[in-house]
Amino acid sequence: MASVPQTYTPHQLLARSDKDALTKEFVGKQLNELRTPALVIDRSIFASNCARMHEKAREWGAGFRAHVKTHKTAEGTRLQLTSSTDTTHAVVVSTLMEAWQIVNSGLVSDGVVKDILYGLPMAINKIADLSALWDALSAHGAIVRLMIDNPAQVEALEAFEASRESADKRKWSVFIKCDGGQSRAGVVPGSPEFEKLVKGVLASPATEIFGFYAHAGNAYASTSSDEAERFLSSEVETVNKAAELAKSLITDEQPPFVLSVGSTPTAHAASASTRGRLQELLHGTLELHAGNYPMLDLQQLSTGLIKREQIAQKLLATVISFYPGRGGADEAMCDAGGVALSKDTGPAPGYGDINGKAWRIGRTSQEHGILVRTDGDGDPSLKIGEVIEIIGQHACYISANHPLYYITDGGNEVVDVWIPWKGW
Repeated sequence: MASVPQTYTPHQLLARSDKDALTKEFVGKQLNELRTPALVIDRSIFASNCARMHEKAREWGAGFRAHVKTHKTAEGTRLQLTSSTDTTHAVVVSTLMEAWQIVNSGLVSDGVVKDILYGLPMAINKIADLSALWDALSAHGAIVRLMIDNPAQVEALEAFEASRESADKRKWSVFIKCDGGQSRAGVVPGSPEFEKLVKGVLASPATEIFGFYAHAGNAYASTSSDEAERFLSSEVETVNKAAELAKSLITDEQPPFVLSVGSTPTAHAASASTRGRLQELLHGTLELHAGNYPMLDLQQLSTGLIKREQIAQKLLATVISFYPGRGGADEAMCDAGGVALSKDTGPAPGYGDINGKAWRIGRTSQEHGILVRTDGDGDPSLKIGEVIEIIGQHACYISANHPLYYITDGGNEVVDVWIPWKGW
């Protein structure tokens, strides 16, 4: 394979906000004193959600791998891995910036994070950066794992290892990404492409199969626990078939494959009864992964698998104008638009519900949202200057838009400030 220019994560060049200065400025303030739009996370709910997910994994008899992509913070990662229920050490990242900032924040050196999976099929122009990450992790006894879904990625790893001057040639630990019919990423178990890829990984001096990974993104359409369980069972069947086929191609003894499945809806639906039905058929050890669950949102509420009081995040906005009679009823404007809320939608109409009010965000522009009346319960009044609380559709997109999060602990007083990792 022809070499490609390698790229690097500028994690040491991007200046991050001064947490000490931010906490000095904001800790102790009431929420109504904050400049809006402001993203608020209730740490007590966040921690409770983390403990609940650990309990789900334990109930299912599975390992757990926490995805950090929703909040992208050191503080949130610690809560995901060390809860009142359990302690785990494996994470998934969606960007190499997340991986590097996990290292820089001390989460690896203090033993909180021991296993990082880079959760995208590997880009071949990032191998040198991943190699540097390998060195940074291995210095503390931790490991980086890759996701593979194309033979070209294996060939690129081989070429990179062959070019290294070190006599110590490494074997990269990889998950093979499986497509269970969602057409997101991955290869379909049983297809010619799957067999070619597995044989290539097994034959390569640069790679070894750690396990098989599936993500049921379509499970967000679930509206009941039974429906989410069916998505979960489908995920397990996909990776289990992959492991069975891979085992048929191996003659040497090796550790059991890890079968990694999950999304926030399917992980919430994991139960001992589901595990019991699948246990005798497994060709590896189960691992659950999920990422949205600490914060949750309107999309997750629409699945019917969570309660509104489990949603840990809310967006504060200020009502800035009112339009009587417009739209056949009334409309109003707030200072949170698509940039603060995202333009993701879901089964629930609009872009966000207003806590305690019979209003929702019906339309958005870049920096403002249009509030429209709903038929639901709640206070029908709305006043210019009033600060409202919005529960948006998708916490992952909402949080990515904000430079800092205001943290509460069950009340209306700011107790901490978290600074998310930005960039790629």
